[in-house]
Formats: sequence, C-alpha cells, structure tokens
Amino acid sequence: MEKSFNGKGTAAIFLAHLNPLTISHEKIIQSLLENYKVYIFPVRFLKNNREINTRSFPFSFEIRKQMIQESFDYDKDITVLSNYTFTSPYIRYFRPIISPPFQKLKKNIISGIQESKFITYTGDRAERLLLKLFGFNPIQANRQVISSTNVKNLLYKSAISFKMLSRSNNIDWEWNSYVSPNVSNIIRNNWNVIEHFSNSADKTIRVFGMKFPKDGFV
Repeated sequence: MEKSFNGKGTAAIFLAHLNPLTISHEKIIQSLLENYKVYIFPVRFLKNNREINTRSFPFSFEIRKQMIQESFDYDKDITVLSNYTFTSPYIRYFRPIISPPFQKLKKNIISGIQESKFITYTGDRAERLLLKLFGFNPIQANRQVISSTNVKNLLYKSAISFKMLSRSNNIDWEWNSYVSPNVSNIIRNNWNVIEHFSNSADKTIRVFGMKFPKDGFV
C-alpha cells in the first residue's frame, strides 16, 4: 500500500458504506492503524432528516457504528463519525460536478479530523478519481475480495431460506464466514432488518461509481 505522507501526525479517512462491516473491511482498518489515526465515515443518506435505508443499505448508521466499535474493542485510535452525509435531493451534489453541496460535504468531513494532514482509502477506482478531484489525497489500493454486496446477498439468501424452511437446521449461514463474531452477533440481533429487505427491490442508482437511494435522488 502506498502512503502519500509520513504516517506520524497524519490521519487516514475511510469513506465507505460498510453495510455490513466485513472481515475485509476489518483488515483494511487494521492495516491503516499501523501508520495512522483512523477516522471512519459510514455514509448516510438523509431525506427530511430521516436516514434512507434500502436493500443495498439495510443497516442504519448507528448499527454500523456499533459493528466497528465492537469489532475493534472501542480502540482509541478509531473515530467513527456521521459527517459523510448526503441530504436529498442527492442530484444537487453533481450539478455541476464541483458543486457547492459537495464542497460543503468535504468541509463537514474534514471538520472532524484533528490532524493537519490526511489520506483517504477506497478500493473503488471511480471513487478514487472522485476523491482525487476533490483533494482528498486517495492512496492506491486494491478492491477486497469479500465485498459487502456479496455478504448482503448471502444474508438475504439465508433470510429467504429461513422463511421457506420454517427454521429447520438446513438453513445456509454461509455469510457468517465473512464477518467477525462481533458483527455476526449484531446482525443476528437485528435480523428483522435483513428479513425486511430480503424480498424488496434494489431501489438504488449509481453515479460516478457511487450508489445512492432512488428515494430522494431528485
């Protein structure tokens, strides 16, 4: 992994969906902790001051924050912030591409960083280009093998099997292999969320490599 700055006195910003937090995400965070104070910003989408959750974004910010904090035993070098928040209509962040709302979003993110220097991490090429455009100093990184999308698909598969097989012992819990024990417990404690979205349509739209809920986009 390339570093743009000397790690001392430099923060690492991790902007991501983390929906849910996977073992791959934890490896990324653990790697960043070796050189940086880590600030994690699970993205939020608000409409009328209410967080919008969809099949692609099932877990709320608070649940994802709990996943991170419990997985890292509330490590003092990890700060989880809600400043990475898009408010509807989301299309206004892209008209024009360097829009005042996007500039305000950047200021909100940076306002939570105590260090004078920072880098950002993303495994997505399109997101990296966008971050570079806005001066977020993205470092080179590879997309992880275990993605949240893969885990969500396995979660929904389990939820559907759970209903069809009437809680038999033949249910496929393959998703459990891709998240840590702490995250697994949190998911099970919020299983109603997975059941709710398991049969729903994926009401999202992709813009510049980023997913947004259709509800509130325009």
